[in-house]
Amino acid sequence: MIDNAVLQSILAYGPVFLLIAVRALAMIEVTPLLSTEAVPQVAKIALAGFTAFAVLPTAEIFMAANSQSGIVTLPGGEMTDLRYEPFSLRFALLIIGEAIIGIIIGFYIVIIFAAFSTAGQFFSLQMGFGASETFDPVAQIENPLMGQYFNLVSMLIFVTIGGFHQLFLGGFWRSVQTINIISLVEGREHVVWMLASGLSRLFLDAIIIALPILGTLFLTSLTTGLISKAAPQINILSEGFPISIMAAFLLIFASLPFMTEAFARVIDAGFASIETLYTRIGRPIAAGGF
Repeated sequence: MIDNAVLQSILAYGPVFLLIAVRALAMIEVTPLLSTEAVPQVAKIALAGFTAFAVLPTAEIFMAANSQSGIVTLPGGEMTDLRYEPFSLRFALLIIGEAIIGIIIGFYIVIIFAAFSTAGQFFSLQMGFGASETFDPVAQIENPLMGQYFNLVSMLIFVTIGGFHQLFLGGFWRSVQTINIISLVEGREHVVWMLASGLSRLFLDAIIIALPILGTLFLTSLTTGLISKAAPQINILSEGFPISIMAAFLLIFASLPFMTEAFARVIDAGFASIETLYTRIGRPIAAGGF
């Protein structure tokens, strides 16, 4: 038989567990790889529940608010009433707020991965694959062939460098330790700035990744154009596409080791931006490792 004290503890922190699980489930439903339909919904809910159970003992910003007084001190020093009363309008609003936090974290990961897909889209047309746009089951969007290739490579690099470790520890666990919906609302300027800068960096990273191939294809097109002017009898149109495709593939093959390093730096910079947001709007935590 369960001890009464243990049962009371479970019931006392049940609302906190639910809030954390909602945040985890919202993040999982948006994050690439985890959000794909290939992952069963039951597995997503189970992962969210396990994640909430694992981080519950360290969720001090929630535990303080679940005390009898219900008063929690935010980073700015204000005292806010954040009591968790199940089956109340306040608790329903808190659930919505936790879902918003999870969606923001997952959406920023989507922005990071969109840079690689966008890089492939930049030179697909010049390469001759502009009409090869099909449904990408990984990104769950219509994506040209090279965009799908870069997206797949970025997913493999994400797994190789321990991306899920960073996502659930540096991304999710730190968020549970530092921020709640009140601090998110108070620091909304920083959140908007992070999302705007992430979108700007998306195109910058995509251009940097695709620039060597774009430049090579531009020179190839310029060369074939000069040849067609110098020798009009040559059907350069039928020869130009194979030349562009071969040149692009050779360059991708030669630069793939450098691209993987660039992909890893982009992913690490994205997680660093998320943790920077936590330090700006969240509750400070003790220094140390995970």
